[in-house]
Amino acid sequence: MKSRFKAILIRKDGDKQSVDDVELALDDLMPGDVTVAVTHSTVNYKDGLALSGRAPIVRRFPMIPGIDLAGTVEHSTNRDFKEGDKVLLNGFGLSETHYGGYSEYARVKADWLVPLPKAFTPAQAMAIGTAGYTAMLSVLALEDSGINPERGPIVVTGASGGVGSIAVALLAKLGYRVIASTGRQHEADYLKRLGASEVIARSELAAEPRPLGKERWAGGVDSVGSRTLANVIASTSYGGAVAACGLAGGMDLPLSVAPFILRGVSLLGIDSVQMPMPRRKQAWQRLAQDLDASTLAHITTALPLSGVRNAAADIVAGKVRGRLVVEI
Repeated sequence: MKSRFKAILIRKDGDKQSVDDVELALDDLMPGDVTVAVTHSTVNYKDGLALSGRAPIVRRFPMIPGIDLAGTVEHSTNRDFKEGDKVLLNGFGLSETHYGGYSEYARVKADWLVPLPKAFTPAQAMAIGTAGYTAMLSVLALEDSGINPERGPIVVTGASGGVGSIAVALLAKLGYRVIASTGRQHEADYLKRLGASEVIARSELAAEPRPLGKERWAGGVDSVGSRTLANVIASTSYGGAVAACGLAGGMDLPLSVAPFILRGVSLLGIDSVQMPMPRRKQAWQRLAQDLDASTLAHITTALPLSGVRNAAADIVAGKVRGRLVVEI
């Protein structure tokens, strides 16, 4: 184990936030019973918000950002993990209150770690990352609500982003007819290759929502929020369900109760950060079962730690397609 290591550090002085490449000592790490040599991380929309300071993601400064990590256990005082184990971690306050994945080392609680599924390399696990894990949680929630392929199509908003890309691929693999909504129509071929049967423009779901719209789909996976989510719900068929897992378009939700009391539509909230471990492991097991490695290769771009800040700016600006894997 090296005595000093490279990391990215966010500092704040008054209202001014700075992001720097730094070198730290092992003693600088936060408390935990497992030390992981990080090999890969990823850039999610939430990482973009943290690094840009556009939303109050970071709640403790200084902070090593990065809400995901994968790597190898270097040291453990917990009997559930031993040196050499391959592990992954997403959520549980990484990049918010606990040092995250943009670092060569991370010291974390064993209770937060998931053993790396044998189906994935660390790079593939981060090609999935929080975005893909959230997509799987959304699919599980739809299944639990009885939304199977026979019920009708599923709409996926923000479809060319990280959550959307993996949601499209998962749903198509499971036999659903997928309607992909995107603001980048030039990505239509990309989305159809992932399995989308139809690609619609984001503008179709951006208008002022009506209390009820024409019944168009049995359910949805929404990572956008605001008017988009309201319009998805308004056009969901009787007894349908929509999984809400993001806020790229805003935190507001301008809708009426009509879809809920006249059509029995369910709105399913998806939280990935504090998800209990049994459900977390179920999601990763299903990802190993239902997500093709070839799909991951198609949607993934690799970058070095030095490229994180530019990537974070791009993802907030809506310029990123698929998933970004950081090679530590």
